Amino acid sequence: MLPCLNKTLFGVECLGCGIQRSVALIFKGEFVEAFHMYPAIYNIFILLIFLIFNLFIKFKHDYKIKMTLIAITVIVVVVSYLIKIIN
Repeated sequence: MLPCLNKTLFGVECLGCGIQRSVALIFKGEFVEAFHMYPAIYNIFILLIFLIFNLFIKFKHDYKIKMTLIAITVIVVVVSYLIKIIN
């Protein structure tokens, strides 16, 4: 796994710390552990699947759906980061 540059240089975890291990856990089939490692992993997967799907098929309100998914993902990332830092 690639080390976190932010954690290496400053000693503080970044917003993305744990995502590599979480993806590795998903490939191993350990879905609950992946969520505990990085809670936003499933939101990111849903967003990526929607973005790829939207490249090929355009439909009404796709911009609103995209912005809503992005907002939810950012909120989950920030809240989980704050919880991790506080604990």
